[in-house]
Amino acid sequence: MMYIRQRKEIKTTEVSEDFPAQEENGKLENKLPSGCTNRRFWKILSFTVGGTTALGIGLLTSVYLATLHENDLWFSNIKEVEREISFRTECGLYYSYYKQMLQAPTLMQGFRGLIHDNKTESMKTINLLQRMNIYQEVFLSILYRVLPIQKYLEPVYFYIYTLFGLQAVYVTALYITSWLLSGTWLSGLLAAFWYITNRIDTTRAEFTIPLRENWALPFFAIQIAAITYFLRPNLQSLSERLTLLAIFISTFLFSLTWQFNQFMMLMQALVLFILDSLDMLPAMKKNLKTGNFLNRIRKLLLHLFVVFCLTLLLNNIIKNILNLKSDEHIFKFLKAKFGFGATRDFDANLYLCEEAFGLLPFNTFARLSDTLLFYAYIFVLSITVIAALVVAFHNLSDSATQHCVDKMGKCTVDLNPETAYNLIHTILFGLLALSTMRMKYLWTSHMCVFASFGLCSREIWELLLKLVHLYNPKRICIMRYSVPILILLYLCYKFWPGMMDELSELREFYDPDTVELMNWINSNTPRKAVFAGSMQLLAGVKLCTGRTLTNHPHYEDNSLRERTKAVYQIYAKRSPEEVHALLKSFGTDYVILEDSICYERRHHRGCRLRDLLDIANGHMMDGPGENDPDLKPADHPRFCEEIKRNLPPYMAHFTRVFQNKTFHVYKLSRNKQ
Repeated sequence: MMYIRQRKEIKTTEVSEDFPAQEENGKLENKLPSGCTNRRFWKILSFTVGGTTALGIGLLTSVYLATLHENDLWFSNIKEVEREISFRTECGLYYSYYKQMLQAPTLMQGFRGLIHDNKTESMKTINLLQRMNIYQEVFLSILYRVLPIQKYLEPVYFYIYTLFGLQAVYVTALYITSWLLSGTWLSGLLAAFWYITNRIDTTRAEFTIPLRENWALPFFAIQIAAITYFLRPNLQSLSERLTLLAIFISTFLFSLTWQFNQFMMLMQALVLFILDSLDMLPAMKKNLKTGNFLNRIRKLLLHLFVVFCLTLLLNNIIKNILNLKSDEHIFKFLKAKFGFGATRDFDANLYLCEEAFGLLPFNTFARLSDTLLFYAYIFVLSITVIAALVVAFHNLSDSATQHCVDKMGKCTVDLNPETAYNLIHTILFGLLALSTMRMKYLWTSHMCVFASFGLCSREIWELLLKLVHLYNPKRICIMRYSVPILILLYLCYKFWPGMMDELSELREFYDPDTVELMNWINSNTPRKAVFAGSMQLLAGVKLCTGRTLTNHPHYEDNSLRERTKAVYQIYAKRSPEEVHALLKSFGTDYVILEDSICYERRHHRGCRLRDLLDIANGHMMDGPGENDPDLKPADHPRFCEEIKRNLPPYMAHFTRVFQNKTFHVYKLSRNKQ
């Protein structure tokens, strides 16, 4: 631990460039000449300008995304039903609870409706607050009812403006994290610019507004910024307590707002575990850091093995005791995804065939390279990884101090705890993004932070210039300011015209078939009618009509997954009697068939929904191509195709009551002939 202590002592004598000095620096300033007053003035001025810029660019990002959303849908001009339909798939389901709370006669009745909900899953009463992450919708609905804004702002605008406002918080947090790491707010400005110019890969807020990640990632970014600040050495007691409070609050809000929070928290814990194991944080496990290099490596590997085994053991014990099965589909999916045996499990294959859960497309790197982000990121990552390996080797060897310190008493290769934390963070989340495209938004936003930090970092340029024997303090100053400024000028020159074109391009929401369907349901079916269909469509039915559903897109419950598979037999090769019995077991009154699913062309053979159902049912797939030898021809034709022929066996159980170019609605008969 001598190395860590010495590095911290050296660190406390450094003068922060833009942020206010720490308490040690404050003590030193009393002993400095009067000329240092000017330096203090410029630091305060720089902090003020940097802070104002952070808030300003965050607000501009919010306005920019809101404008794109308005221009793409003409949101202010379309009908209410069209606005609601624009909240696709699970987004519509989440927004429906906000609408439900606003329509309740009182807040207490609204709460009771969510706690004892019998419309989201037919023939079941569930606690939505326990099942889903909808506390934010509840909170917003309370605010809207309490605040005197109802005369000036429609509920839907209060909702979407809140989400776009969180984007301002998100960008500001990224800006601050980069600033903290580099010591200059120019780094934060570059991070924000990269976030905006890489909007396609850093956010999808403007077209999936209610998505849980759009609520959660701003709080996650605040947590990263707070942890980065907390890892700085020699914080004052008050600063340390306030930072811990910020970490606690941001982590709490992040956990409330996203159902995948446990995986992110596991990754965060793994980051801290790696740092501590490599002696890049203050000691905990001192017994690992004794002995020679080989002994330390042996102890570390043994420790990793024990921790891994205990984690799996405790995970299984807790799940068995509490009978938890909500995430078992994730592990089936991961097992099949990484080649640990093929599976015919419907849920696992449903994830495997979704593009969002596939590998990160290669064209992503082309887009990121077009803004120079990827090149800068690889440059900074390479240097910091090399530094981290050197420091880790020194820390694990028994002669760390002798290797680390040069004749001047300073570390020749250094890596601050906050830099090491963000390095391991970006590596782990990069691996996650490469394996699962949906998680790329965690990586790409942090990529902006990490790349901009490195280009503005005194330590990075000092190490690089020393390696090429061009070290000079003036060169460091020139490089850490000129390079980011040139990149900012390049981004403005290349992307500003395109952004202006985007803001001037006007479109309009257009989905007449879905609008017709929702209007028909509202006008021609009982309020208590139960509808079956695809998860994505039923979320819209819940939002636009308030009817009861058999299934929905929040796929994190085992019984719901079984129910969805049963309902989806309408697209399988099953008899009308079988389908009728399955739908009736869930209290279904109407079933909606979609031609886009029945005759799907979006996915390749083997990944169409009807193929997944055939494989799960042991039936041969349609069309040219090979089938597994144990798959057998089905005894019945495909239900969604055959029912349209109005044959007697089907008409005895189903009556068509609505039809347009996209949807076919059938009413189930009460008898079971």
